[in-house]
Amino acid sequence: MTAEPAAPRVLLLVPARTYRAADFLAAAGRLGLDLVVGSDGALPLGGRPVVPVNPGDPERSADRIMASTGPVDAVVAADTPMLVLAAVTAGRMGLPHNPVDAVIAATDKAVQRRRWAAAGVAQPAFRVVPAAAGEDVLRQAAGEIGGPCVVKACSLSASQGILRADDPAAAVAAARRIRRVLDALGRPGGEPLLVEEYVPGPELSIDGLLAAGTLSITAVFDKPWTPDGPTFEETLLITPSRLAAPVLAAAISTAGRAARALGLTDGPIHAELRIDERGGRTRPVMLELAARCIGGLCSRALRFPGGASLEELVLAHALGRPTPAYRDRRPSGVLMLPVPRPGVLRAVEGRTEAAATPGLTGLSITIPLGQRVSPLPEGDRYLGFIFAEGDTQDQVEQTLGVARERLRVVIQ
Repeated sequence: MTAEPAAPRVLLLVPARTYRAADFLAAAGRLGLDLVVGSDGALPLGGRPVVPVNPGDPERSADRIMASTGPVDAVVAADTPMLVLAAVTAGRMGLPHNPVDAVIAATDKAVQRRRWAAAGVAQPAFRVVPAAAGEDVLRQAAGEIGGPCVVKACSLSASQGILRADDPAAAVAAARRIRRVLDALGRPGGEPLLVEEYVPGPELSIDGLLAAGTLSITAVFDKPWTPDGPTFEETLLITPSRLAAPVLAAAISTAGRAARALGLTDGPIHAELRIDERGGRTRPVMLELAARCIGGLCSRALRFPGGASLEELVLAHALGRPTPAYRDRRPSGVLMLPVPRPGVLRAVEGRTEAAATPGLTGLSITIPLGQRVSPLPEGDRYLGFIFAEGDTQDQVEQTLGVARERLRVVIQ
């Protein structure tokens, strides 16, 4: 009798603080993979052994992985903190991977801006203000950019540490507040800040998979409720995009150029863009790009042929398997619930009524009751996620809005 071929072995690197662990583990199970897990903390894995790693020390962690796991067929990072370690480890193992320098560049908004400027990628006008610079330098940068502008921490994500400022004085106040956020997180004191042009217009996100630098699209989300400041919390995402086909094609092309300008070659990307409609033009401009797929639980709004999840596509792609080509799908969406004010989360009332909204496909509150919560720009977590499907994008948007109105968040 011929023995069955061994299941592909995949090393999944999972930060202890992530929304993504359960979905990646479920995807690996559906694909029948032999999964090896590395993490920097305890994970609810039902007794599955975990290789302890420290993403802050990728070289030593890669040594530990190499000594304890044996050969694997692919290395996948489940979320941002593990991206550099995944690149280092895959490189040591001779597996397809992004260059470490490119992954680091994708986690630094100032480096992104500089590389895109060198490559001629459309983006907002910007200035990088060193940490040692006085407030006069920051005020001057904001004056040169013009109002309104956006002040950003370079190392944070999920809209944390980002504020709109309408004039130079407001930019100085925003920078002080962002510095307090960085200090509270224990970030190195030498981190610069970005001061960049505020670009009005529709916002969208593009997810895709890179293979040898070629980008294949997996999803495009419109963001019809994107705020215009002073904070920029993500709220509503709807797919497929309602943008005109030429505009969407230009946005996809811009995202691919931006990824290549950073040096990324393999694996998932998540790009954020706005459509600049000023002066009679329609031009996609890059806001940010990450070397991972869409964050939070947002991927649960997506289903691919055969009911596959986005995480299944990421794992299959890492193994060199073909993945479905992008195509318009039945409209769906996700509504992220931002923290409205600081305090202790006591209750999220109305969940039963919200879950009964026709068209709703899921509702998940992701912060346990009794925890202290903070809104942006200090906070970095959402209260939860609501999912819906419908016959049209407008129907999905209406469903999610109705469900949101039925929830009552109690924070003391």
